[in-house]
Amino acid sequence: MATNDNRRRKRIMIVDDDLAVLEVLQLMLEGDYDIITARDGKEAVEKFKVYRPDLVIMDIVMPEMDGIQATKEILKIDPNAKIVAISAYARHKGKDMLDAGALELLDKPFTKAKLMKIVKKYISD
Repeated sequence: MATNDNRRRKRIMIVDDDLAVLEVLQLMLEGDYDIITARDGKEAVEKFKVYRPDLVIMDIVMPEMDGIQATKEILKIDPNAKIVAISAYARHKGKDMLDAGALELLDKPFTKAKLMKIVKKYISD
């Protein structure tokens, strides 16, 4: 059984090129989790190597490197990485994201309750 000394807060990395979405997600999650943000897939891959978050919430459509490619790259680093896709385009790009290795899709817009349900599904305390 883990002692309090060994326990750290769970880390979630939020990846989205829309600053407003990043801020909303951060506000929804920061009380319970340590939050890391990235503005595109390339930055997400680099930060994943450093921080090894417990969960990645990944937008699909982004400049530089999209969420599909970033998901593939992160899973090369850690095949057990947990990645949840968020997108306003889930119907069009969702299958590609799931094929790349995302665990599930969360359509924008979403509620805090729906977000927290998905987060708790993949992160145990």
